[in-house]
Amino acid sequence: MFTIDDLADRLGGYLPDDEIQQVKRAFYYAEQAHDGQQRRSGEPYVTHPLAVANILANMHMDHQSLMAAMLHDVIEDTGVSREALEAQFGEAVAELVDGVSKLTQITFEDKAVAQAENFQKMVMAMSRDIRVIIVKLADRLHNMRTLGALRPDKKRRIARETLEIYARIAGRLGINTIRVELEDLSFQAIHPMRAERIKRAVASARGNRRSTMRQIQTSLQRRLDEDDLTGSVVGRQKHLLSIYRKMHDQRKPFAEIMDVFGFRIITDSVDNCYRVLGAVHNLYKPVPGRFKDYIAIPKANGYQSLHTTLFGPSGMPIEVQIRTREMEAMANNGIAAHWLYKAGQTERPIAAGSHARAREWVRGLLEMQRHAGDSLEFIEHVKNDLFPDDVYIFTPKGDIMELPQGATAVDFAYSVHTDIGNSCIACRIDRHLAPLSTPLESGQTLEIITAPGARPNLAWLNFVITAKARSAIRHALKSQQRSEAIQLGRRLLNRALGSFETSLEKLPPERLPALLEELDLKTEDDLLETIGLGTRLAHATARRLVARELTTDVDTGASDDPLERLLEDSPHNGPIVINGSESMAISFARCCHPLPGDPVIGHLSIGKGIVVHRHECGNLDELRDDPDKLVSLTWSKQIDQDFPVPLRIEVETRRGLIAELASLITDADANIERIGIEERDARLSIVNLTILVKGRVHLARIIKRLRNLNHIGRIVRARN
Repeated sequence: MFTIDDLADRLGGYLPDDEIQQVKRAFYYAEQAHDGQQRRSGEPYVTHPLAVANILANMHMDHQSLMAAMLHDVIEDTGVSREALEAQFGEAVAELVDGVSKLTQITFEDKAVAQAENFQKMVMAMSRDIRVIIVKLADRLHNMRTLGALRPDKKRRIARETLEIYARIAGRLGINTIRVELEDLSFQAIHPMRAERIKRAVASARGNRRSTMRQIQTSLQRRLDEDDLTGSVVGRQKHLLSIYRKMHDQRKPFAEIMDVFGFRIITDSVDNCYRVLGAVHNLYKPVPGRFKDYIAIPKANGYQSLHTTLFGPSGMPIEVQIRTREMEAMANNGIAAHWLYKAGQTERPIAAGSHARAREWVRGLLEMQRHAGDSLEFIEHVKNDLFPDDVYIFTPKGDIMELPQGATAVDFAYSVHTDIGNSCIACRIDRHLAPLSTPLESGQTLEIITAPGARPNLAWLNFVITAKARSAIRHALKSQQRSEAIQLGRRLLNRALGSFETSLEKLPPERLPALLEELDLKTEDDLLETIGLGTRLAHATARRLVARELTTDVDTGASDDPLERLLEDSPHNGPIVINGSESMAISFARCCHPLPGDPVIGHLSIGKGIVVHRHECGNLDELRDDPDKLVSLTWSKQIDQDFPVPLRIEVETRRGLIAELASLITDADANIERIGIEERDARLSIVNLTILVKGRVHLARIIKRLRNLNHIGRIVRARN
């Protein structure tokens, strides 16, 4: 069993004797405070703080952090007070212990308010001393290593919490060694059978690959020696969760993932990193577009390295990372490298920079906390910062582009350059042709295919989500050659007139001039251009031409046609304004149940008028390539009507739950139109509700109140 004397021997490598004695004194104090307490495994409780201190010793943390590790549970689990600790070990150590003690359990699935409060405690503790989170990560790592004595359900709960919170914080702070182990231990606790199968497969693959790995490693080391370059070559192993995620997310078989050989070359200077890069490129041919320079442009957590992919023997891919010893320490220990070098009386810029970035991140969290209205709003900001919704896409050259969740290849093309967006015609995602409307996922490599003379498609406006892409497409459409727009407008208008069994040539000669005067247009070509550019609806224009006699003696009375009145009341050059009370002019699709506040689009249906759909409704997919069948819509600011929306709620079966749901919805100023329940199993049921709400904001308030009920699981807005 690891003892305090073993730890003292290890600390002798970087701490002075007087500080080691203080660490030992903290251990004996903790041993006395925890006397009689045992862990679930049956071991004396003090073995846990000793193991936590040993983890910190691996990172060469300072003596105060090690003392806090020894004492981190005495306030929470014994009768010792913060004041007693301060009297014994000083204010700094007491502050660290107090901060770690306040980092209580955080659960993502339930108790949102408690979760938010715990986040605030964590941020406040980190703001006082960044070492608090390092001690806490070491504490969580040892707890994960000793999960075996717990019940399976508790194992999974702690593992999910670790994966969703602590592993990501470790990654955000650049402490890669702890992050990788936390992820793998969590994966093994959540999916033990999958982890075991992958572990066995990895062991088998390593055995088969051993001779090839040794051959490549020898050839790389020999080339460095021949070029008089200092550097050591080591094999790089993939961890279990990384393999599983690639298999799951990229739909790749295990053999394809393990077919890549990874190596790391550690050298002594930045200059030698680039010299080593040249040497390995001379030895093996590099794969085009697979070079990344994180030395010149470090990652947000301070990570620095050169990454390159090579064609190895028989064409097998070889991934090589090249970095200095300082960069290696930074990659493994993140902000802890600050204390590693400080302990050696060498304040390296890379470690100091890491510490400064971590403090800047914490300051940003505190700023968000000050501006947040409450703890729930604050946690939403933190999730966006710690768990971003953005996707990170690789260009063919290996650069990283950051885009919003749901962005498509067209959004990507316009983010690179407007000219690329305007001329793109297709894309390759991970070397496979894919539709331009495909939502992108993090880690994908995207190549945009362009063609001279290509123009944006009006249908792109139905799926792009970035403001830059949307405005650029609209600008390009308006800037197309006038003759092309006129030709397109003539074709669309004649097609629309065809549904009324007429055409431009067959119209009475007085109708078109009267419409031009009404619309304040000078020529027929001006009208056709607006239709071709999509700023005027072909079907609406055709209806105006055939619905009434347009002469200089236009009837000033109101039309009896509700659709005609709607078109007259809407701006000519903008979307049609709807308020939900248009009677026969407007109907709302029952497949997606649009609400005020939802992005919507209309489908012109002969005999029905305009059918309103949510923008993402799958039933519109086949119509998106026919712009003349779609109508641009927007909601009126004055809407006083209820709209039906179906909800699907997962609940734990218990008596009286339906009555509780109904009462809450009624209190939220909503009505229940339909309610049904289906049993999933003996414990869970699905409640299908259709409620009447004022709009999207009203619905959000109702869902927020429903989530506060006990025994409520997932709530989704259902689709028919």
